[in-house]
Amino acid sequence: MERQTRRGFLGAAAALASGRALGAAERVVVGVIGCGGMGSNHLRLLAARKDAEIAHVCDPDSERLARAARSVEAADRPAPRTTGDLRRVLEDRAVDAVFIATPDHWHAPAALLALEAGKHVYVEKPCSHCIREGRMMVEAARRARKVVQVGTQSRSAAHVREAVQALREGIIGDVLVAKAWNSQKRANIGRARPGDPPKTVDYDLWVGPAPFVPFQPNRFHYTWHWWRHFGTGDMGNDGVHDLDIARWGLGVDVHPSTVTAAGTKLFFDDDQQFPDTQYVVFDYPSGPGGRHVQLVYEQRIWSPHYQEGHENGNAFYGTKGMMVLGKKDGWQVVGEGNRPGAKGAGALSVPDHHTDFFQAIRTGRMPRADIAEGHLSATLCHLGNLAAHVGRVVRFDPRTERVAGDREADSLVGRRYRPGHWAAPREGA
Repeated sequence: MERQTRRGFLGAAAALASGRALGAAERVVVGVIGCGGMGSNHLRLLAARKDAEIAHVCDPDSERLARAARSVEAADRPAPRTTGDLRRVLEDRAVDAVFIATPDHWHAPAALLALEAGKHVYVEKPCSHCIREGRMMVEAARRARKVVQVGTQSRSAAHVREAVQALREGIIGDVLVAKAWNSQKRANIGRARPGDPPKTVDYDLWVGPAPFVPFQPNRFHYTWHWWRHFGTGDMGNDGVHDLDIARWGLGVDVHPSTVTAAGTKLFFDDDQQFPDTQYVVFDYPSGPGGRHVQLVYEQRIWSPHYQEGHENGNAFYGTKGMMVLGKKDGWQVVGEGNRPGAKGAGALSVPDHHTDFFQAIRTGRMPRADIAEGHLSATLCHLGNLAAHVGRVVRFDPRTERVAGDREADSLVGRRYRPGHWAAPREGA
């Protein structure tokens, strides 16, 4: 089915806010869905805000849930209600917004249900588990006229914004190539057999709309990232931040047309289903000014040796120089003759990203990491994983969001759901 143009789904967001109007001094009532690492971080930061009220915390692991509730009370805030089922959060009309920090396979289903219930959404990265879900999220957000902010917090980092603005102003000339890298030492997840889930866990709720598989200890908390039913590999886990910055700095606001990838496991001898080493080239035949531009991604999650002094980062290559950008610290231009040029320093700030989300809710303006931008960047992860999985060049139609002439690759644009599950997304819903 033909999809609307980029101008259609980005431009349709001119007037977002609908529903209850919030005064400048009124607290945003929130529910936090998912109380693991990122969910706990969101709770800690939200509990410190005067403009937020945490009404609910939700997690299918009752041990995590109790710990999350205690953390809110320890910050001298009222005790939130607790539940393992996100539907209890969404049925509360007092809730203005939800923070979704679940495993990847729950991101889109939870967000779509939240939008249907009239809530604003902050969803962790990657916003979707497949390309089709991302499109559904954009369309649902526009229908609901709600703010959907994606957790790519670099969009709110002052030094990253400063660097991208410098690129726009031509500090290195026309940017022709953007590079993103993910270099860090991950842990071996080992090999395991199915067994009984912890007694504190409602495992059926945890699996949710994904195809049901038995509980396995290395396919659960955090290690779900490296299983195809639940995660998107490290490209979707951490690489998405750098891909988002690369695409932003390159100035492309459409999908790539051709994706070439090589990925395999060179280091880990374990149950991981995604590559620990991955190289992807994304081709944009009609980039800014009609130029042919490229985005290049490198991943080695077994190596602590950084590129250009940054664990995760970006390099932009232009007609008059290059720029190196570290998402956590700063940027440096190298000009003609390899002479150091302008530079800037900074740091990531999740609280600033929260502030942007709340301001967007109050004013009805676009958030910095709007769902349409999140969809474009998450699609890079999905296409990179897809191309590495099938082992051949993928020719992607940016307009229809389908893979031309390759039935196997095209089947991976979507995903399978558990038959009849209440949270399984429905096209057009």
